Amino acid sequence: MSFPIQFFSEDIRFTLKNRSVIRKWLTTVIRAENKNPWYVNFIFCSDEYLFELNKTYLHHLTLTDIITFPYNDDPETVSGDIFISIERVRENAKEFKQEFDRELKRVMVHGVLHLIGYSDKGKKHKEAMTAKEDHYLDIA
Repeated sequence: MSFPIQFFSEDIRFTLKNRSVIRKWLTTVIRAENKNPWYVNFIFCSDEYLFELNKTYLHHLTLTDIITFPYNDDPETVSGDIFISIERVRENAKEFKQEFDRELKRVMVHGVLHLIGYSDKGKKHKEAMTAKEDHYLDIA
């Protein structure tokens, strides 16, 4: 059976716990935003792997926890690849005094919100996106 939301690892060993529950939650998020999930791939990777993507495709020379590549021009459909550095998520969880699983969910929903069309550029957009993340984390 094929699912619109799938999980992969690249260059690290990482297995997402509760895949079916998280898949259902993220599908609920997408539908709550009046969109249809298409193919959304989460690729969990190392800092080094994500840094290379950041450098190659975005021309940024910084570490990041997530990079999102949308793949669909249809505004009603959500599709793309979401690369997440597990190392960065672990560091951020420690820094923000959060459980790893909660921080990972925050980053995952952040990526989905980017695919939906939300931006975090500028204070106003960032605040709105964080409010959405908080709302959807409450139903996770």
